[in-house]
Amino acid sequence: MNRSLHGLAVIAIWGGAWLSGCASGSRAEKSAGRPGESLAKERRSKPGGETSEESAERRVSAIAHFAAGISAELNDDDTVALEHYLKSAAADPGHEALVLELARRFLQNKQVDQAIDLLAKATGSPRASGKMLAWLGLAYAEAGKMDLAIQADQAAIKQSPDLLMGYRNLSAIYQQSRQPGEALKVLDDASGQSSGDPQFWIELGELYASYNQLHPEESQSLKPKVVATLDRAAALKPENLLVIQRLADGYKSAGEFARAEEYYLELLDRFPALPGTREKLADIYLRTGKKDKAAEQLAAISRDNPRNDQAYYYLGNIAYQEKRFSDAADYFEQALTLKPEFEPVYYRLAELKINLNKPQEALDLLEKARARFKQNFLMEFLSGAAHAGARNYGEAVRHFTEAEVIAKAGEPDSLTYSFYFQFGSTLERHGDHAEAEKYFRKCLELSPNFAEAMNYLGYMWADRGENLHEAKKLIEKAVELEPKNAAYLDSLGWVLFKLKQPGEALEWLQKAVQQSKEPDPTLYEHLGDIYGQLKEFDKAREAWRKSIELEPNDRVNKKLDALPAGTAPAK
Repeated sequence: MNRSLHGLAVIAIWGGAWLSGCASGSRAEKSAGRPGESLAKERRSKPGGETSEESAERRVSAIAHFAAGISAELNDDDTVALEHYLKSAAADPGHEALVLELARRFLQNKQVDQAIDLLAKATGSPRASGKMLAWLGLAYAEAGKMDLAIQADQAAIKQSPDLLMGYRNLSAIYQQSRQPGEALKVLDDASGQSSGDPQFWIELGELYASYNQLHPEESQSLKPKVVATLDRAAALKPENLLVIQRLADGYKSAGEFARAEEYYLELLDRFPALPGTREKLADIYLRTGKKDKAAEQLAAISRDNPRNDQAYYYLGNIAYQEKRFSDAADYFEQALTLKPEFEPVYYRLAELKINLNKPQEALDLLEKARARFKQNFLMEFLSGAAHAGARNYGEAVRHFTEAEVIAKAGEPDSLTYSFYFQFGSTLERHGDHAEAEKYFRKCLELSPNFAEAMNYLGYMWADRGENLHEAKKLIEKAVELEPKNAAYLDSLGWVLFKLKQPGEALEWLQKAVQQSKEPDPTLYEHLGDIYGQLKEFDKAREAWRKSIELEPNDRVNKKLDALPAGTAPAK
């Protein structure tokens, strides 16, 4: 059965009250708020209006058709049910629950004219409710009859100023007609009401927030309005679970994390089994850098629901940021086990494997992702980084090239200075120095003070004896930015050595050796080269021997063998 009248249970209750209200003529006339009463009273008060007998007949007809409609719907005959419901509504347009449910059904099925006809008849009475008028405004707007829609919504607001639907409809019309000032004025008019319903203020806050999304340039003036409406809802001290949840969500969306946290903690205390609360708290803690509190909530989520893959994913991210790489890998692998289609986990875990110097494990993981998901920038970029880690530079270049093509086609923001640096360093190791230079220059265009790229490009030139003066300037700037970086100090000494300035070069190499956290074979090789150029052969021999002890190298052995005969061995 379609059950398109999803309000059937509610309507049935209305129907029960309706029937009981008609059991006695005198009692029925005295009952307040009963369906059909307002229209009957109006007509009895006018000369030539409906007699009491005619009114009774009409109510009986309305009840009979309503009951027949319920019976037909229970027998899965929706067409007949609709016919009876319409006849019931025609007999008593004041039966608001039925009329609105039928109007909703018509609008849902794109039967706008039928909805307008139904609602226009129902709102024919001067005493029609603001809700009926607001729905009529909505139907007119759906039909593109904006002038009539505006009139109906304005009437709804006048009739029921504490009903938000009229304001919502009217604001939406002005937005669609590109009159944002008028749309905002409608919301401001709503904020001038004195509703005692917290839902009114929460929903108004949501409307302000939606307006803000369409007009972010006004966010500075709009955010206080959003927060003010939420504060008015909070001042009413709502007790309803869903209202408190919406209030917390509103504060969170507005960036008022402390207020949102307050209400989420209240929800957690009063309704610990409410889904989503811990997740939202964890998100707030992650956004505000409270990693310990975030981890506490995520751990609780994983305890309550050991199959929650999202919790393990975020726990993995926290562990990764805290450099607890083994824990991070465990969390990511658990998330992947629970949800093999959870694509982001493949990339986070692959990145972790690369940083742990396990490139082949990263590549195996990325091949699984490749078999399951559509090719994308991150997949190719990480594949390039993993191949570079495995010293498969040709393959690395191929994947970086694929990543660049994908990014240019649809993800241009992915082409960051970091990407160009990674690609440039791989090209250099692959031996393509001209292309490497091009990518390093792109990197520095995007990040002019990126010291690592300055040093890498400067050292590449110095090592090849090219562009030495520009190389020196780049490296000097890198050293200025990081004066205790041993690699940069070594590069500066090396470019001075290439410029035939061994005396100045020696000073920088000695600083590099001093600043290096661990003995480095390249530093000692360079130091030996400088001593050799200064004709201090004993010191050259000593430095080269230290280099070989740290890492055997035929090139350094040849330098030792080429030392002039008769020099004294180093002590």
